[in-house]
Amino acid sequence: MIEISNVTMSYDGDPVVHDVSLTIPDSGVTAMIGPNGAGKSTLLAGIGRLHPLLGGDIRIDGKELSEWDSEELARTIAILRQENHLAIRLSVAELVMLGRHPHSKGRRTREDYAHVADALDCVNMRDNADRFLDELSGGQRQRAFIAMALAQDTKYLLLDEPLSALDMRHARDMMRHLRRVCDTRGISVVIVIHDVNTAAAYSDTMIALKHGHLVAQGDPVDVMRADQLEEIFGVDVDVARIGGRLVAMPVA
Repeated sequence: MIEISNVTMSYDGDPVVHDVSLTIPDSGVTAMIGPNGAGKSTLLAGIGRLHPLLGGDIRIDGKELSEWDSEELARTIAILRQENHLAIRLSVAELVMLGRHPHSKGRRTREDYAHVADALDCVNMRDNADRFLDELSGGQRQRAFIAMALAQDTKYLLLDEPLSALDMRHARDMMRHLRRVCDTRGISVVIVIHDVNTAAAYSDTMIALKHGHLVAQGDPVDVMRADQLEEIFGVDVDVARIGGRLVAMPVA
């Protein structure tokens, strides 16, 4: 379980996350939604210890974030940020193998190769394993980086806008893969996502931020209400059930 208590975070002294308290379960898919600038990515970076806290604390499985050894934390949490740049030229397989470093320390075993193969299969990239990243489309590169995070084989998987470079089919496939990984491994997947309909379709819990404040948290049925979404996004919304799923549509 990830416990976030009264967390405040800032950039250059300007708070972007304000006194947020919430709990992320140790299994299931949790979707963070909210308008641009809501603080979603910043909070995710704070959980992954990639951005300092100005106030409050975060506990992972009962232990304060600052108390975790870096190697132990890397075996517990994998985080993939929105911007991914490498200074060296790698093949897809080499990139995904980097996700095994917290476990292998560079001494690759059959288990490491098996995790890499499984991660590539999860994102339908096995056929591209030997291609270099700079030879791929933006969507293919995104899938390769997600495979690297999956190969890390952690209890918590934090993904910042993992669908941003994917077309409709690959976005659907990716969410199906993440849902399956979550269910079969019993892990917790936390995603920052802009598409509230996709979030509602695949998540167990939705968390909504606005101007750095927590404004909603709960089951998708509780969050996907017209009045709630209007408060979050500042736009009139109709919510309907289509094919058994809740779908939000801005009023024309």
